[in-house]
Amino acid sequence: MASTSRTRRGRGRGRGRGSGSSSLPPPPSTLPLIIEEFFIVVYEDPLVKKKLPNKFADYLHGQEPAKVYLRAADCGPRLWTVEVLFDGQGRMYLDKGWEKFAIAHGVDFGWFLHFKYEGDDVLTVKVFDGTMCRRYYYSDGEDTDDESDDDVKPCIHPL
Repeated sequence: MASTSRTRRGRGRGRGRGSGSSSLPPPPSTLPLIIEEFFIVVYEDPLVKKKLPNKFADYLHGQEPAKVYLRAADCGPRLWTVEVLFDGQGRMYLDKGWEKFAIAHGVDFGWFLHFKYEGDDVLTVKVFDGTMCRRYYYSDGEDTDDESDDDVKPCIHPL
């Protein structure tokens, strides 16, 4: 009887079904580094350049773009051209053009911005306000050239 209880205790311990080494995922050091999504929290003036995560800058090492194109999620096809600044120490910033994007989307202190790298230097941005709720934007149907310095055409946030 004692041997039966020992056998029962032994069941379920160990690696389980299909526990051969081939079913285990590769160690983290062998996985490719893919940084597709990241976020920033706006802790300082929302209109000044924004530092992006170092891991994302590392991901782009050797292919550093001079500019990126921001697209607000759910706000039509409009792309906002934003110059990228690399400071020579591995840090990457959204610079000229960021202010226009921030104004058009009402970005403010304490907001949370989720970025998804789509490739071809395009970043889709989801904006979350101070209540940590996502803001949904829509286009008014007029596409304007964001290269114009004359105005900032906002995406509209429904109430």
